[in-house]
Amino acid sequence: MNDIFLIFDANFTTMIFDKNIFRAYDIRGKAISDKPQITEEFALQLGKALGTYFLRRNMTNFACARDGRLTSESLQSALIQGLVSTGIQVTNLGLSPSPMFYFAVCQPEFDCGCVVTASHNPKDDNGFKIVSNGAHSVWGDELQKIYQLILDQDYEVADTTLDVAQASVFDRYVSKLHTLLDLKRPLKVVLDTGNGIAGPFVDKIFNHPMIDLHVIFQDIDGNFPNHPANPEKAANMMDLSKKVVELGADIGFGFDGDADRLGIVDQNGKFYTCDLLLMVLAEDFLSRNPGEVVIFDTKVSKVVENKIVEYGGKPFRYMTGHSLIEKQMHQDNIKFGGEISGHYFFGENYYGFDDAFLGALRFLSIFSTKEHAVSGFFDKLPHVFVTPEVRIDCADDHKFAVVEETIKNFESQFSLKTLDGMFLEFNDHTWGVCRASNTAGQLTLRFESQSKQDLFVVIDLISDFLDTYDFLDVTAVRELKTLF
Repeated sequence: MNDIFLIFDANFTTMIFDKNIFRAYDIRGKAISDKPQITEEFALQLGKALGTYFLRRNMTNFACARDGRLTSESLQSALIQGLVSTGIQVTNLGLSPSPMFYFAVCQPEFDCGCVVTASHNPKDDNGFKIVSNGAHSVWGDELQKIYQLILDQDYEVADTTLDVAQASVFDRYVSKLHTLLDLKRPLKVVLDTGNGIAGPFVDKIFNHPMIDLHVIFQDIDGNFPNHPANPEKAANMMDLSKKVVELGADIGFGFDGDADRLGIVDQNGKFYTCDLLLMVLAEDFLSRNPGEVVIFDTKVSKVVENKIVEYGGKPFRYMTGHSLIEKQMHQDNIKFGGEISGHYFFGENYYGFDDAFLGALRFLSIFSTKEHAVSGFFDKLPHVFVTPEVRIDCADDHKFAVVEETIKNFESQFSLKTLDGMFLEFNDHTWGVCRASNTAGQLTLRFESQSKQDLFVVIDLISDFLDTYDFLDVTAVRELKTLF
């Protein structure tokens, strides 16, 4: 019960909210459920808290957007109702991919904002990504301050409220993206927008005389009837793979629900893990910025880390989470980074946030200068045995403790990095990661080795320990061995 809080509004109406929806770098939970965590009542209270939070920091022009989920429009309406009650100026951007929303908050007319989205999560989820001026994420302790405002019912109340403005930054956003697109030859490109928010926007974003564009699952449908909108997973890219082969296309790109994640398949429909796309983008970045740092999350392959060194860069393995990486980039003036999940962050001639559209356009620009097919970027890489990321359910009130106990179990036997969960180095070419997800009640794991035998040893080591918890099902971890 410690994670459930009761509050009473001015009419002494009791409202019950779950603190667990305040995650490390956004607010996210079940919106369609017998006991939903994300409700219109919560969105109303959150709007009051956000208006209060930003006004007290002298930020007065709030941009509000939403994705295409079934609950997003009603949640946005309730959020705006709460916002305007505080006296903050609200502009409704309507349907918007997250990168375009971030772009908006980098424009002079806005200094804060929120997009209603649950990103790549299942269809029953929803949430809120909150940013301040320059699209800097509001996360961690700052999110807890917003939570406390709701708990205390400590809100600004305007004597008069301002009308909600309506606006679009789409044309400006496309113009900016096209300044960073430089194609040298014609390309046939297939996109899978996964019935997510990218659908209505891609025709104009990819409108170029050298792009022969084909799009599947372009209509927004919050039921995601064809497959989950998450290009990190090969299973979700199968339709794209088939369409690329069918059309004889050069490349296929997949987007997640709010268009901040990007995945690729090559001309043969082969799917590549998103850290390999990071490698190609990093080589291009380092060709213009030798010696610069490239930041990436803890689950990225050591093949990629070694390639960054080979390309003359400085690899920086860091914590998972778009807000955490974005903050570190701004703090250390890092100009490029990415995650295994398909987030790519661009600070060179851009704003430093993650943008899947820009990632796709940059890759096309790079590819158009090559004579080889897309597979040519990857076919000479060192052979390693590397697993996909696997997630196992672990309740929010247990997951961090489980990871801490896992660290204690192995710290005397192996070299560990513990900045973000446990990064266990079995030897120079073998590692395993076990960390608590910041967006769900789950543990996430990944493994890699140049030796299949060593890979299996590490999988068994970690899964055997996790199996000592009767509330964990490690079947999916053990089944990773069947992939090789």
